[in-house]
Amino acid sequence: MFAQNFRNASIAALLAVIVVAPMFGFTLSREGARTVLSTNWLPVLWGAVLVFAVQLARPWLARPFAGVAARLPALPALPSKPSAGRRAALAIVLLAAVAWPFFGGRSQVDVATLVLIYIMLGLGLNIVVGFAGLLDLGFVGFYAVGAYTYALLFHWAGWGFWQALPVAGTASALFGFVLGFPVLRLRGDYLAIVTLGFGEIIRLLLVNLTEFTGGPDGISGIPKPSVLGLEMARRPSTEGGTTFHELLGLDFSNQHMVVYLYLMALLLAIVTLVVSNRLVRMPIGRAWEALREDEIACRSLGLNPTRIKLSAFTLGAMFAGFGGAFFAARQGAVTPESFTFIESALILAIVVLGGMGSQLGVILAAIILTVLPEVAREFAEYRMLMFGLVMVLMMVWRPQGLLPMQRPHVSLRDEGRS
Repeated sequence: MFAQNFRNASIAALLAVIVVAPMFGFTLSREGARTVLSTNWLPVLWGAVLVFAVQLARPWLARPFAGVAARLPALPALPSKPSAGRRAALAIVLLAAVAWPFFGGRSQVDVATLVLIYIMLGLGLNIVVGFAGLLDLGFVGFYAVGAYTYALLFHWAGWGFWQALPVAGTASALFGFVLGFPVLRLRGDYLAIVTLGFGEIIRLLLVNLTEFTGGPDGISGIPKPSVLGLEMARRPSTEGGTTFHELLGLDFSNQHMVVYLYLMALLLAIVTLVVSNRLVRMPIGRAWEALREDEIACRSLGLNPTRIKLSAFTLGAMFAGFGGAFFAARQGAVTPESFTFIESALILAIVVLGGMGSQLGVILAAIILTVLPEVAREFAEYRMLMFGLVMVLMMVWRPQGLLPMQRPHVSLRDEGRS
């Protein structure tokens, strides 16, 4: 028994050295015009010793906690049908969300706007991964298509946000439809690899098509959305124009635009939630669930898996396009570095952490994974390390997610033998 534990602890310590050494063992520093690589193996050594000791003592440390997981209180099940109390709770949450920007500071409202963007993206990916069961690692590609569609329409044609928003969603949906064809016969890991390649192809195209996309520098000067054709700026861009604060007789404040962007993101997130919720209850949603559970059984029921997969990719990509267009308007500039693989991984983590197929879980996970890094800014260097640790613990403790989807089921009552 001890020999087996010693071998496992040694392997764990070796893997810890391999993982930790690139992050803590090497340091790049500037000495004049030269870049010097220095080494510091003490943190790596202590980390390996700690992992070895914990792994070696794990069988004895785990004995007092045996059976504790089984005694942990389970989360209350959500009612399958909306009740009066649930409607009241949703109304209170909605009112609090609407009132938040008028009481919070600018930084808090900015973080809340970012949360709403990730909620839109998480709900869009939830259609593909959670409902249809198609593992997509290149979802950020559709996000980039939506953002660059608005940026290019403004740069080359002078379009505003509200003109470009439906076009951005349509363009992303078209890319999702086109991507659906090569992956119709793929499942699991092969599907993930192809979608990952798609996301990287989009990013590399944005980098290399410098004449159209601006290359690595991207496109800047993208205007913010207007309010019924009125600009929310200190002065109108055209002579004789009227701004929003001038029409209402208010003093100009940059906070007006921050609040407006938040409310617009809230509206888009609510629309995404309502539409996706209705889609799940429609026949197409039942078809997605049938495809996720068993494709062969889905075919035997007379359903067409080709159409089902294409519909999931198309609708999920459309919501990502809307989120991308809003992201471009909020930032005022887009660059290819905003759409790396880590964004796809973060959106997928939101879906998995919240519970695949659970819309409320996706919203909760988006809040957690977006707010926590902002709260713990002093640990920014270790953000991804903590992120990976949290995901590992979640997969061990609650692999079904924070708020797993409650699927309707029927159970037969045992009458017993007379």
